[in-house]
Amino acid sequence: MNLSELIAHQPDEDTLRLWLKKIPYAAYLGIDAEVRGNEILFILPADDKLIGNPTLPAIHGGVVGAFMEHAATFHLVAKMDTPVLPKIIDFSLDYLRPARLLATYASCKVTRQGKFIANVSVSAWQEQSDQPNAIARAHFLIPEND
Repeated sequence: MNLSELIAHQPDEDTLRLWLKKIPYAAYLGIDAEVRGNEILFILPADDKLIGNPTLPAIHGGVVGAFMEHAATFHLVAKMDTPVLPKIIDFSLDYLRPARLLATYASCKVTRQGKFIANVSVSAWQEQSDQPNAIARAHFLIPEND
């Protein structure tokens, strides 16, 4: 089953994991997802291959950004009435503190979804959700559903 066929399924925890396995970089990073009621929690497990600064050690900033972009995309798809694969328009990321070599979590909120454009905000943290390591805003183009 390809990704576009999988997206047609209701996004429960198992379906989200199948979605993530279909994206090679998400699979390489080991991104996981948990559904908690109406919310989705994305998880980036600690792994030595993600280190960007071995002195701290800290996760590479590009990995944090990619994790957050994947989370925003999959969150948007999961929340759409008629799921389609959105296309990223832009992604604005603010790094607030180093992401140590610990499990990193991300939660998202669809700020607005129109007919053609959607805006998603993302917060990534490690030990405490009220102390984010990074926050981001993503804009997506929603293709017409044929």
